[in-house]
Amino acid sequence: MRGRWRLLGRLVHAAGHGDAVARHQLLSVRGHSVAWVFPLTLLVCITAADITTGAFQIISWTVLVPGVAAAICGVWSTAVLAGLALVVYVLADTVWQHREETGLPGLFLVLLGGFIAVVAAAVRVGGEQRMLHMRDIADTTRRTVLRPLPPGFGGLEHAAVYLSSDSEARVGGDFYDIQPGPHGTRVLVGDVQGKGLGAVETAAALLSTFREAGYHEPDLATVAERLETRMLRHRGHTAALGRSDGDRFATAVLVGFHPDLPDAVHAVVFGHEPPLAVGPGGVRSLPAIGGLPLGMGDLVPGPSVSVHRLDLAEDETLLVVTDGVTEARDPDGCFYRHAEEVARAVAADPAGAAPARLAALVRDGTLRHCRGRLEDDTTVFAVRRRGRSSGD
Repeated sequence: MRGRWRLLGRLVHAAGHGDAVARHQLLSVRGHSVAWVFPLTLLVCITAADITTGAFQIISWTVLVPGVAAAICGVWSTAVLAGLALVVYVLADTVWQHREETGLPGLFLVLLGGFIAVVAAAVRVGGEQRMLHMRDIADTTRRTVLRPLPPGFGGLEHAAVYLSSDSEARVGGDFYDIQPGPHGTRVLVGDVQGKGLGAVETAAALLSTFREAGYHEPDLATVAERLETRMLRHRGHTAALGRSDGDRFATAVLVGFHPDLPDAVHAVVFGHEPPLAVGPGGVRSLPAIGGLPLGMGDLVPGPSVSVHRLDLAEDETLLVVTDGVTEARDPDGCFYRHAEEVARAVAADPAGAAPARLAALVRDGTLRHCRGRLEDDTTVFAVRRRGRSSGD
């Protein structure tokens, strides 16, 4: 059963590839397309049935062959199969004369069906090529916003799962990053309010600021203030452009790992779900009281940033999730309780606290709970210090 939901997770994660890529993968063996086998098999079956029984006019079936080919094969394969269908028809009409001949009307129908099928295949293939090009653009955008993180980046063992609710966009308002620097390694995980390209643009603005401030600023509170300022500036810019999404905000968790604090981290929570500490000893919610989301700091007088010092053992993993997890519902409307499932899994196998296994567990549990129907972008981010067993 778990394997089924892992497969569903991979399918949802790859949904942005589009129907064309999924179809090509299903109809390929070792990288070579076998889509032509299906219409060819249909043609062979029709021919055998006609020779054996002679119970029906073969013309009513051979026209299906190029039509099926147009749906799953390339242009040249469709043309070849249309030609084969025409040859079979001619043979049936002139050689296998065990019934009355159908004559020129049937021949014209096969020719016309084959021509239409080739044109339809050309239109479909052209559309798929344009879709694949747009997918490549979306992939580039995603790698720009959510840059790939090398293993052990910043001295941290990490794992991330990102599932976009918009399968065509492939990237949404969720964001995460790790930024090592002279003042320790900083981690940022967050969720921009709303969806669409405006949310992607906002996430990109916050990440670019984090990558600079997270490296240069010695104080985590200053990094948090820079993020707040960047959010307000971005909102002002979009509002000045007259866009309707000029009032966006973002929830986030900002964490600082410092080499002088091997058993603790500093964290700032911007209206986000508090992170969980997951280790062999169990699961606990870290006592980080959430402040206001990014973009709302001007609603209260005085400083809006509170830096919390949180105990985090070396063998504990910090788990941060976004709304796609906490607001996932089953058909009865019940929310997914990821902390309880994580606690059960770790109690059964303490090795389940490793970031990669933890991220996969929450991903599979979320998809299982909501039956694969994601209502919001979903991010699961797990990170912990690299111990000696991890190569340090």
